[in-house]
Amino acid sequence: MSKVTKEMALDYHREGKPGKIEVVPTVPYSSMQDLALAYSPGVAYPCLEIEKNPADAYEYTNKGNLIAVISNGTAVLGLGDIGALAGKPVMEGKALLFKIFAGLDCFDIEVNEKDPKKFIEIVKALAPTFGGINLEDIKAPECFEIEQRLKEECNIPVMHDDQHGTAIISAAGLINALEIQGKNIGDVKLVVNGAGAAAVSCTRLYIALGVKKENVVMCDSKGVINRSRKGLNSQKEEFATDRDINTLAEAMVGADVFLGLSVKDVVTTEMVQSMAEKPIVFALANPDPEISYEAAMASRPDLIFATGRSDYPNQINNVLGFPYIFRGALDAGATAINETMKLAAVKAIADLAKEPVPSVVNAAYGMSNLKFGRDYILPKPLDPRLITAVSPAVARGAMESGVARRPITDWEAYNEKLRHLMGYDNKFMRRVTEEARRNPKRVVFGEANTDNMLTAAVNAYHDGICIPILLGNEEMIEKRAKRLGLDIEGIEIVNLRHDREAERREQFAEKLAASRQRRGITRPEALELMFDRNYFGMMMVETGQADAMISGTYSGSKKAAKIAEEVVGIRPTYNHFATMHILNTKRGTFFMADTTVNREVDEETLFDITRLARNSVEYFAHDPIMAMVSYSNFGSHKEKEPEVARRVVERMHEAYPDLPIDGEMQMSYALNKKARDAAYPFSRINGKDVNTLIFPNLSAASTAYKMMLEMGLAEAVGPIQMGLNKPIHFISTDAAVRDIINLATVAVIDAAVLEKVGNGHDK
Repeated sequence: MSKVTKEMALDYHREGKPGKIEVVPTVPYSSMQDLALAYSPGVAYPCLEIEKNPADAYEYTNKGNLIAVISNGTAVLGLGDIGALAGKPVMEGKALLFKIFAGLDCFDIEVNEKDPKKFIEIVKALAPTFGGINLEDIKAPECFEIEQRLKEECNIPVMHDDQHGTAIISAAGLINALEIQGKNIGDVKLVVNGAGAAAVSCTRLYIALGVKKENVVMCDSKGVINRSRKGLNSQKEEFATDRDINTLAEAMVGADVFLGLSVKDVVTTEMVQSMAEKPIVFALANPDPEISYEAAMASRPDLIFATGRSDYPNQINNVLGFPYIFRGALDAGATAINETMKLAAVKAIADLAKEPVPSVVNAAYGMSNLKFGRDYILPKPLDPRLITAVSPAVARGAMESGVARRPITDWEAYNEKLRHLMGYDNKFMRRVTEEARRNPKRVVFGEANTDNMLTAAVNAYHDGICIPILLGNEEMIEKRAKRLGLDIEGIEIVNLRHDREAERREQFAEKLAASRQRRGITRPEALELMFDRNYFGMMMVETGQADAMISGTYSGSKKAAKIAEEVVGIRPTYNHFATMHILNTKRGTFFMADTTVNREVDEETLFDITRLARNSVEYFAHDPIMAMVSYSNFGSHKEKEPEVARRVVERMHEAYPDLPIDGEMQMSYALNKKARDAAYPFSRINGKDVNTLIFPNLSAASTAYKMMLEMGLAEAVGPIQMGLNKPIHFISTDAAVRDIINLATVAVIDAAVLEKVGNGHDK
């Protein structure tokens, strides 16, 4: 797990708009007519329809896509009873997960009420607003009564995720672990350490799957819960054992499965060694498990081990379940989330782990061959197939159990809807970031004397994305860091003007002069250039003293991109390099080129840009579907610019006969598949959604992506360099911190690929 500091977390929550979620209109609202429809008098008509038929609320309001995350703050994460208001950041975070993983809108509601009966009445009164209620962070034993009453008295899905989320995911892992270990669920002996909401729910679900109740031993902080114990609550009484044992160590002897939902370091290696052959240990205390991964795995070779942590194999993560469970429940119009639906989710998650893992998932986790086995018993949280595996299974479960008010009939159309309802697709950056963390590289930050670039470098370092090298005056950087509240301890600072860098400047000048001696650079001139941070930083990359560089846009009077061409050169088979922006929009991910480098574009330049874009889109795990954008449509104008675009498309057809690319075409036809197919059915991209846009010149490309950003229609990553021999990327020093971090992340991935395949690689 990457390091998270207090300063990083607080900045994350307060920068821009404070908090993590906002409400965005979904209908036009620019005219008085729009407002009259949205509110008075138009709003009266759907109100009257809903009054006559309450089910129409799903047709005329957002009820069918709206979840409430409701808590009283009595059991917040590992923080305990911190109160409703203090728990709000957690509930906002849960709302964010619902949105990004399942496309569900969500309101977080913090109720300042600890009395269960009053809390129930408040939530029940709020229920008409929502399609489903996710109870969160409510302490045991009150949570059992609260959930049960609300399930009985509300006609929408209600689930306490602390109970059932962990139960569903761990049950899926248990099924697969037992299969790998060759054990029958009806025969296994189970030890549960912890007797809170999650432990009780997990145990109940395991019993529903086939574990025999007499084979269960549950422990709490006082030891084994047995019949000799007095004053047990009803939940503990349910699992009290008749066996004459009192300690966790005694319970572990001969056990097949250990489930920990308690505190760190309560399990010893001796306890694990005392378990039966081929044991299974789920140590789920967070952030530190009941026994460390290293200690457990060293204790015996036949163990399958899982934790709640992302930095070890087999993470039991609730995000594998709750977004998709509610998605399926709401889409089927379910009145509840029942046992049939939960068991359907368990099976779907377990089965998905046995399917071949797509390359995009392997790439996200820096692996090459993830497959079902003792280190992969559950899908990874970033697996994009989860929504189309779990949500339909839950919806089917709702239909089979008779709680679906809007049964799904066209499953193919439903799966298509699931793939397209996600809104802004931030999975791309999550995937790239996870990969970078697994193999961080040395990245030179050329303008470390500016606030945003210094902040980005430090945040990327603490987030485990890269190993920064800061170019600049160390005293000035230290003062700036202190003013910004940044911890730069452990980060290398290189003052290229310092006397101690004289030898390195000499070495760099010698190498640069040798490579450019027939292109107008003498050795004295090269030595002078080494006092320029872009020349010096890029030479660090060229000589292998760094892996990548984030450069400022300009260096003196010469553009940084031109310096990069001089220092590291353009890749073989190309005469030009270019940049691309990746835009995440509500309609999906789009790749746009060239957005920053080539001011004058002739046929050869545009051909190189198009080839580079094709390679880069494939590198980022997408199949390129390309449109050459113009003001002309397939020869409708004969001027030079569309003619150049047309010839480039013809050359791409010859070079890549299977590549879906066509044009020239106007933007409206590039993005409107229906209109394009009707007007130009001969197009090679007939029936396809374009994801890659190639522009005829820099002005058009830059204007297009900047306009989308300013209008709030997209989130961008870039500019991403395409075509240089080494990972040199360029960004304005006043770019947002997040944008610089994103580009540094891409630079790390670029460097990792270069390390594997060497110079001349095609992204």
